[in-house]
Amino acid sequence: MKFLYYPLFLFIFLLAPAFGQVVTTQPAFPNADAEITLIFDLTKSTDSRAKGLLGKQDDVYLWSGAGSTAAGNAFEFQPAGQTDFAKPFTPGKMTALGNDKWQIKLVPRTYFGVPAATPIRKLGLLLKGGDGKAQTEDFSIVIYDASFNLTRLSPGQKQFYVDANTSLLVRYKSSQSATFSLTLDGQPAASATGTDSLNTLLNTGTQSGLQRTVIVKATSLSATTGTTAISDTFFFTVKPQSPIAVLPTGLQDGINYTGTNKATLVLYAPKKSFVYLLGEFNNWAINPAYLMNRTPDGNRYWLDLPNLPAGETAFEYLVDGTIGVADPYADKILDRNNDKFIPATTYPNLKAFPDKAQGNTVSVLQPGQTAYAFQTTGFQRPAVNTMVVYELLVRDFVQNRNYQTLTDSLAYLKRLGINTIELMPVTEFSGNDSWGYNPIFYFAPDKAYGTKDALKQFVDAAHKQGIAVVLDMVLNQADYEFPYVKMYWAGDRPSADSPYFNQQATHPFSVFFDFNHESPDTKAFVDRVCTYWLQEFKVDGFRFDLSKGFTQKNSGNDVSAWGNYDASRIAIWKRIYDQIRTVDPTAYVILEHFADNTEETELANYGMMLWGNHNGDYRNATRSAQGDFSGISYQKRNFQKPNLVGYAESHDEERIVYDLRQNGTTTGSYTIKSLPTALDRAKLAAAFLLTVPGPKMIWQFGELGYDLSINTCSDGTTINNDCRTAAKPIHWDYYKDADRQKLYKVYSALINLKTTVPAFATSDFTTDFTGVVKRLTLRSASVTVFLIGNFDTKPQTINAGFPSSGKWYHFFTGQEVQITDASQSVMLEPGAFHLYSTSKLPTPDAGLVPFALVPSTVTAVEPEPVSQILISPNPAGEQTIVDINSGYRGVVDLSLRDAGGRSVRSMSALKISERLRQPIDLQTLSSGIYFLRIQQGEQQSVLKVLKR
Repeated sequence: MKFLYYPLFLFIFLLAPAFGQVVTTQPAFPNADAEITLIFDLTKSTDSRAKGLLGKQDDVYLWSGAGSTAAGNAFEFQPAGQTDFAKPFTPGKMTALGNDKWQIKLVPRTYFGVPAATPIRKLGLLLKGGDGKAQTEDFSIVIYDASFNLTRLSPGQKQFYVDANTSLLVRYKSSQSATFSLTLDGQPAASATGTDSLNTLLNTGTQSGLQRTVIVKATSLSATTGTTAISDTFFFTVKPQSPIAVLPTGLQDGINYTGTNKATLVLYAPKKSFVYLLGEFNNWAINPAYLMNRTPDGNRYWLDLPNLPAGETAFEYLVDGTIGVADPYADKILDRNNDKFIPATTYPNLKAFPDKAQGNTVSVLQPGQTAYAFQTTGFQRPAVNTMVVYELLVRDFVQNRNYQTLTDSLAYLKRLGINTIELMPVTEFSGNDSWGYNPIFYFAPDKAYGTKDALKQFVDAAHKQGIAVVLDMVLNQADYEFPYVKMYWAGDRPSADSPYFNQQATHPFSVFFDFNHESPDTKAFVDRVCTYWLQEFKVDGFRFDLSKGFTQKNSGNDVSAWGNYDASRIAIWKRIYDQIRTVDPTAYVILEHFADNTEETELANYGMMLWGNHNGDYRNATRSAQGDFSGISYQKRNFQKPNLVGYAESHDEERIVYDLRQNGTTTGSYTIKSLPTALDRAKLAAAFLLTVPGPKMIWQFGELGYDLSINTCSDGTTINNDCRTAAKPIHWDYYKDADRQKLYKVYSALINLKTTVPAFATSDFTTDFTGVVKRLTLRSASVTVFLIGNFDTKPQTINAGFPSSGKWYHFFTGQEVQITDASQSVMLEPGAFHLYSTSKLPTPDAGLVPFALVPSTVTAVEPEPVSQILISPNPAGEQTIVDINSGYRGVVDLSLRDAGGRSVRSMSALKISERLRQPIDLQTLSSGIYFLRIQQGEQQSVLKVLKR
């Protein structure tokens, strides 16, 4: 789950009709250069946040701006010093009038610092508490010039629907004495003479579905200005009566294609009065022929479209005459504000947004489509206990930000060895640049990443490579443009009669609008979404965002209470899981839960997988040897099944190598902050993550040691931690770095063990992850595996604790070692780790880890001596000589490291004969023990050197 926020004044266009009730001005026609009094009546505010202002006697402030055009930005100019919404703004301090009424007096041009030559046409306003935690909705008031002006006081809207045979209050005010005339559809209906106001009632009549035009004209009676006329127009329509008709059988909510050029549209809209269909087929105009049928129960509206043209046709629903929404089940959405920024290389031939549409999003009809033909059949999903999940965000993984480039990158992931990809959210979300946790349409892949067929091709290609695809699904919340948020809206939150959403989230981590998962309508919607992606896109399951939020048990702002065992939440998840498994018996269901372990255990034992976040533990252990990640073991959590998806990094957590380089410990000459050492420590973390039985997850580029903070901005800077969800620099160049590539190969080698060697999926294992030296033992019928690692920043001489004496094989060198005493003492370099097995495992590339094979206590047994290496003198003074006799010809790499693992000398020599003598300079080195690693092709040897 992530925290996002709305920009201030997002909903000003929605809330403006309420301004006449909350805000009044003296004079009624304020101008830019004279003092005006703004009076607020907080009892009439519709924003729930304003409740925190009620009853105050002090600490209420104006937050405001001025705009130079009627249609432009109302905060173009702001008073000097108004910068921090969370602090009191002293010039905007309000005066209490009693009964929750407040006022302030100001001269607009002076208060906002607007140049004399610049007009002021409106003010943007709200009231807030000093700390910004309580506030009203946003308001806009008109600023007038000195000429004859007319303002409409009622109705508050310019175009609206009314009930038949009702009285419509019409009120106008002029800035001077005037005569008024009111016409209805061109016919005189009311008048007033010698006054500055008009106040009358109109009967709306019974003629439904017809737009009526009201024009009010005021003519000035002022002797100074002469005869000046000004007028205003508004429109009303009597609500139409929808035809009642039974929904034909076999149809479902959304778009139903009934032929190559036919479709029936069905909109579930309980408690709504009528719905018009608007689109390219009627030039986006209200037309009685497109008034949708209403089912007898009043819950659905439907209409046949029998003669659709070939290709794409855009449309929307106009609900109750005022709410323009796209189809919530559409698989393609056009976006007024964002589509123009999508490059043609990502989405070729994208249809232009229709300017005449009412809403900001419209849906697309596509009859006669050619279905994507999946090429990969019979794909076998990885067993849960062998899963290695690679979590990625398309935007931040490939430079082109599209599915096609992602598909081209599968070879890289195949070489790495992962068997599952978890895509961060790809359903249509607000904007084009996002983590995706602000969904607005659940059946449409977001076009910012490409076409729906490109996404299907990616899934198909991944399956061909033996890789499963899991979608990060966001069904805990939705953003405002989701039709079922927009259709049931109460000013600043979902309405009380919403079939899908809570007015207030039941938990403290809500960001957008919170689904009610006990609502029958939400249940049906969730099931439809999951079925669609499993069947239409053949995905292999879901990771559900903020699954702990799927509850109606209200915990308010108490985070601890929210995490307590919740039987109702468990019931919700068991129902969803059962329904998914009915559709697809092997689909993965992964929860981002983080609740009481008793609850997680019950869900895990039922079959669900749980995210296991150990980022802090692994970071602490690798940077300072303080971490205990015992909980990475599903058995330590009392899970009966290996259903814990353990990870050291995710999209939501700080990157390990960044933390190591910023905060790593330094002991003597050993510093974790240096990149080579930080990468070696990342190998240590990977070893103690991936080898633990149960599914594991890695975050994109963790295998290359991505070392930019989660708070890094797109330009690579980190400013006040404000860029958490911003796009990150993409560093495929890391793969070309020799040290980073070694980390990649360590990941690859460990992943290969996990996915191919049964011992790494055993249920018979022991963990010892509490001290600075940590151990893991895996037991299976064919092999025993022993992992030991030193997380300290200084050497540790300890009891090795081998499970048994006898013959073992060192994984990273392939060497056979003979353990004569399982409890014998060994010396481990800082950050050193060693993986041993009783049967030889596939040996990875040589030189991936720099650690000596604990040479002081373990006797290496070479099958056949292939070379003779002597060091003389040893102990040495200022120089020693390495004498190599072998049949090898080629480059010999020599690396001398101190007891802390730090490289102090490195060189290469070309061996062209049987013997090579290579001097090593020791002059500047301190007295002590050093280890010389000698690499001859695939053969590696490590010898001890004593400097006097």
